[in-house]
Amino acid sequence: MIYLLEDDDTIRTFVTYALNQSELETVGFSRPGAFWEAVEDEVPQLVLLDVMLPEEDGLSVLRRLRAAPATARVPVIMLTAKGAEYDKVIALDAGADDYVSKPFGMMEMIARIRALLRRTADPAAAEEYAVGEIRLSPQKHSVRVSGDAVTLTLKEFELLRVLIAEPDIVFTRDQILRRVWGFSFDGESRTVDVHIRSLRAKLGAAGDRIETVRGVGYTLRGGAEPDR
Repeated sequence: MIYLLEDDDTIRTFVTYALNQSELETVGFSRPGAFWEAVEDEVPQLVLLDVMLPEEDGLSVLRRLRAAPATARVPVIMLTAKGAEYDKVIALDAGADDYVSKPFGMMEMIARIRALLRRTADPAAAEEYAVGEIRLSPQKHSVRVSGDAVTLTLKEFELLRVLIAEPDIVFTRDQILRRVWGFSFDGESRTVDVHIRSLRAKLGAAGDRIETVRGVGYTLRGGAEPDR
């Protein structure tokens, strides 16, 4: 899935249509607020990001993407004004992977997107984690329990990913906060407890594998089926 954040209705509609016609599934957003809501539900494979936006400029959006563990490695192509060299330099310094100057040709845009997706493909992302009846695929961003799909929020997915990648390892609440929410998260560890409770409920009987270690944190039990 590709996310396009562009406030110009004409450009957004045209680019979204052209990419979808080229079998590059794309969703367009006119404002950062709607974009961030979508990111919470599903992390995109790539982001096309305009520099000039309402609510929050593109460089600020880029920095937030790079600061969050879940989106730190998502490829980003900046859409810049033609000849604005300063914007391009700042964008690349801030973590953009590429840029395209407006006005641009769609053939070039599509070629750049496909090249960047190839270049940034992570072989480790193909790895799937399995503990008992739970299967998690980072590449497909999917979770299955006994073969049935389970729908998780972004944070629930990342929380499960942390636990299932290292079964039987006990993580403190602070460790989980840093890995899932990032160092800049200013909430309380109570947030972890709330998400653990929700994750257990969504996993059904398999949620019993997530154990509370009193006074320490949480672990995902590997090996045999948990006792009922």
